[in-house]
Amino acid sequence: MADKSLPLVIELGTEELPPKALDDLAGAFARGIVEGLEKRGVAGDFAAAKTYASPRRLAVYIPAVAVAQPEQNVERRGPAVNASIGADGEPSKALVGFAQSCGVDVSALEKLETDKGAWFVFRAVKAGQPTAALLQEIVVEALKGLPIPKAMRWGNREESFVRPVHTLLMLHGTDVVDGEVLGLKSGRKTLGHRFHHPQAVDVASADAWLETLRKAYVIADPAERRERVRAEVARVATGGTPSLSDALLDEIANLNEWPVGIACTFERAFLEVPPEALVTTMETNQKFVPVFDAQGKLTEHFIGIANIESRDPAEIRKGYERVIRPRFADAKFFWDEDLKTPLAGYQDALKNVTYQQSLGSLWDKTVRVAELARVVANRVGVDAGQATHAAALAKCDLLTRMVGEFPELQGVMGRYYATHQGIAAEVADALDSFYQPRFGGDAIAAGKVGQVLAVAERLDTLAGIFAVGMKPSGNKDPFALRRAALGLARTLIEGSLDIDLRAALTEAFELVPEAAFVAGVKPGKDGKVPAVDIGARRRELGDEVNNFVLERLRGYYTEQGFSTDQFESVLAVAPATLPDFDRRLRAVAGFAQRPEAASLAAANKRVANILRKQAEEPNAAPIPAHVDPVHFEFDAERDLHAALDAARAETRELLARADYTGTLARLSVLQAPVDRFFDDVLVNAENPAVRFNRLALLAQLKAAFGAIADISRL
Repeated sequence: MADKSLPLVIELGTEELPPKALDDLAGAFARGIVEGLEKRGVAGDFAAAKTYASPRRLAVYIPAVAVAQPEQNVERRGPAVNASIGADGEPSKALVGFAQSCGVDVSALEKLETDKGAWFVFRAVKAGQPTAALLQEIVVEALKGLPIPKAMRWGNREESFVRPVHTLLMLHGTDVVDGEVLGLKSGRKTLGHRFHHPQAVDVASADAWLETLRKAYVIADPAERRERVRAEVARVATGGTPSLSDALLDEIANLNEWPVGIACTFERAFLEVPPEALVTTMETNQKFVPVFDAQGKLTEHFIGIANIESRDPAEIRKGYERVIRPRFADAKFFWDEDLKTPLAGYQDALKNVTYQQSLGSLWDKTVRVAELARVVANRVGVDAGQATHAAALAKCDLLTRMVGEFPELQGVMGRYYATHQGIAAEVADALDSFYQPRFGGDAIAAGKVGQVLAVAERLDTLAGIFAVGMKPSGNKDPFALRRAALGLARTLIEGSLDIDLRAALTEAFELVPEAAFVAGVKPGKDGKVPAVDIGARRRELGDEVNNFVLERLRGYYTEQGFSTDQFESVLAVAPATLPDFDRRLRAVAGFAQRPEAASLAAANKRVANILRKQAEEPNAAPIPAHVDPVHFEFDAERDLHAALDAARAETRELLARADYTGTLARLSVLQAPVDRFFDDVLVNAENPAVRFNRLALLAQLKAAFGAIADISRL
């Protein structure tokens, strides 16, 4: 019986589910069903399980699931043997009670011998339960595991779910699996399309479920719906090329069970408004697909996706055009009104907007960022006047009407307003680009002024929020400091901004008000805040944030294929600037591919251990700075000394211009003399002069490689 398998489908019919959460809900539901079956030992083709979902249903289909569990081997351990038989040979009450709980006589119990003693044990073979008898419990468990942040109740029911539930379908082959979940008894009925097929549909079998829904105008396969949306957009597109992002595609597909494209237009006068505002309105508010011309400019065409195959699509088009018009009119009003005030005119109002209680207003932050921008710009050869001008205007667009309505346009609108006012292009572009990278995979700011502003902004954010004691903890990162740290690091590296990160953080902490450091100290047990040494606190936090930024680079470089050992080897020498860190790491990665690398890494590790042990000796004398050839006893010493001197002379110029790849390539030639040295020479010679001369030679070898990285860590 347990060997027989049938297809299984489980579907929960609901009111419209939240589109952005639908994929996660469906995936979790399917995983929960599969895991529940596996946990109970039910066999099935779970690798072929298929997740289905639409706005009004969550479902899972498994092509083969056994009709019953296999036989179950039951083993229950009872009391210890030596404590269960009395001196008279009679079983104890505990043993009798255990046997009775197992439904057998004491004589039916077996003994289990272990290295810790012997126990009575009950063993039996129990027939597996029918899968149908297990499914209700499995579905309940799966629903409890769904990622539902806030459940709702409906009607007079006690049950709750993400949305009201109307049907429960459970079919194993052609049979209905009896069960009750969320107050609903299972059956073979499912919901058709809300408009095309509002009446419920009977499903003959699990294998017929998908096609039955299709005949009822429901495409239950999310992947198929996405492809249909693409096809519909392409079918009705006119006047240019539709711009359908993956995120918008997913949301549209999760809003419709039978997607149909509708080509629409709006008045060309609205094109005077910055296109980002119009596109944001279309995509975010209405889920419409914008259309661009061959030059990449927004056109007056757009595409809506209806959840109905209408006999009169013109009426739907009119509705879509009618609903978008007032939103575009609002955007045009905001744009026109905002243009009446220059960006600098919003600076005073920034003083009335709190950034953080202990860090002051947005204007206070602007002043700090402007000073950091000036310092960074001077160090990297960027126009400091433009950098400070950009910093002074960077927060102003937050107070405009447009950004008030569309917060995601911060920076974008600043660029448009600045350009309209005739502000230098480098400054205007920086007002937008300094937010980059906005998300994983996003590019850094393209212009140097934008890069400088991006660095200054993130330096101030990290310093200020760490100072007030609100650094990230676990999954909590309300100020997105991890993203800020990675953005800072990426901008320095990819923008080739060679500034000393630790020094820049020191300057950022100097600008943070002292009240912030006091706020960041927790009260003692007596409820009083202990005295704060502001200078010491600044230094301590500077080191902490520096390490915090470096830690963000681990994942950044791992994604690029660099190993942890390579990263650690460069981290050990603490390069002052991140572009220098990057150059060293790439040189080390190239060196690691050379045939000499493994031998030289091992030799450097050996050298490091020898020098460390010498330093740990009681009253250890310092190792000489220079090597004296007069103390050489073996040719291997002389050969290594000569080879090392030549390599150091030839790499001096390479190091001066930070050619770390060339330096390591030249040092690779030392493999042979280094190997001969360790084969022929005993470092710890009895003669102190000879021993310290050899230690000095090894110290020079370590320093030659250590000028780039600690390759002993490879």
